[in-house]
Amino acid sequence: MEKLIIGLPKGSLQEATYTLFKKAGFNITGGSRSYFPSVDDEDLEMRLLRPQEMSRYVEQGMLDAGVAGLDWIEANGSDIVDLCSLVYSKQTKRPVRWVLAVPNDSSIQSVKDLQGKRIATEGVGIVERWLERNNVQAEVEFSWGATEVKVPEFVDAIVDVTETGSSLRANNLRIVDTIMESYTKFFCSKEAWNDPWKKKKLQSLTLLLQAAYDAESRVLLKLNVAAECLDAVRELLPALHAPTVNPLTDEGWFAVETVVNESTVREIIPSLKEAGAEGIIEIGLNKVVA
Repeated sequence: MEKLIIGLPKGSLQEATYTLFKKAGFNITGGSRSYFPSVDDEDLEMRLLRPQEMSRYVEQGMLDAGVAGLDWIEANGSDIVDLCSLVYSKQTKRPVRWVLAVPNDSSIQSVKDLQGKRIATEGVGIVERWLERNNVQAEVEFSWGATEVKVPEFVDAIVDVTETGSSLRANNLRIVDTIMESYTKFFCSKEAWNDPWKKKKLQSLTLLLQAAYDAESRVLLKLNVAAECLDAVRELLPALHAPTVNPLTDEGWFAVETVVNESTVREIIPSLKEAGAEGIIEIGLNKVVA
């Protein structure tokens, strides 16, 4: 029986990835110490691996597909098939940033000031490519963690990943430049993509993951409205397409439903009520297929 072997990221992205797969319809179980979680789809096998290694194993065909950040794909220089982008991170649904940071009193103001300097980072490949693009020669050393504490005693600057920058500020560091933005990617090997059965399974899985991701920021609004207020209500409703409008059994009344961004709901519900809408219901969604 054919299997599709998928690598899932161990660590900070693990919980968010499990949640997304669950919304897509795949229940993954297994303790945090297990590297072989179970999934309720007999066509799939899961492996839990460090995201830093994921793209290498996919490129080499040891995994058919994987979930990891764009930063580690670029750091490894991996030649893979990009299936979709899923912009979530540990704390937010924003891309994370790889930034150059120095002590507040450092004289370094730009990448050019790094000439001959020493930089600590976990993303050595990312930094070396960035320096090469800027024609700057500097010593780049791998950092095993706690990178913020290494300046200025051990290195002149660091390149670290951040979502909010709060940890850097707390350590009296200022951001000089953003090297790259990174977000979660779902990708596969060229070998898997060229296999008809695996390609079809990957396409279905990509559709469901993307639909689950898109649904996280949207809700379904349902409401009733009298005919004389219908046009005013419809003008207030943003939608993927036109809202669905159906007549009710009570003559002169209509049921309206539409999918909207959750962030706008708190703004438009009072306006809808004022425009004549009644029985307004907000419903969470698991998937949205545009």
